[in-house]
Amino acid sequence: QVQLQESGPGLVKPSQTLSLTCIASGGSITTTNYYWSWIRQSPGKGLQWLGTIDYLGSTHYKPSLRSRTSISRDTSRNQFTLNLSSVTPEDTAVYYCARAILAVPGTHAYFEVWGQGTQVTVSS
Repeated sequence: QVQLQESGPGLVKPSQTLSLTCIASGGSITTTNYYWSWIRQSPGKGLQWLGTIDYLGSTHYKPSLRSRTSISRDTSRNQFTLNLSSVTPEDTAVYYCARAILAVPGTHAYFEVWGQGTQVTVSS
């Protein structure tokens, strides 16, 4: 069974770029039909999907954050990375990486495997 582990700094200064890496073990990020995602949760809010890189390397982002979100992957290391630029305190959250699979293509997906999450605080 695949396991996911987030890695990156827990404190980021405003206006800087938040960068987190998800290390996958026990399964390849190139395996057909899987989608590798970043999700966050902040106090008073629900889970917020940020974006995905799919098994072919195509990316998909939350529209409201598209301009400052970038997800990339390193298949040799079986890792994928979130870069969120120009952060503000509103970006403070617990960030999760997760593996998603489509239940109904084009309509529904579920996140079947999650990392443990990592707290990222945006503060000067």
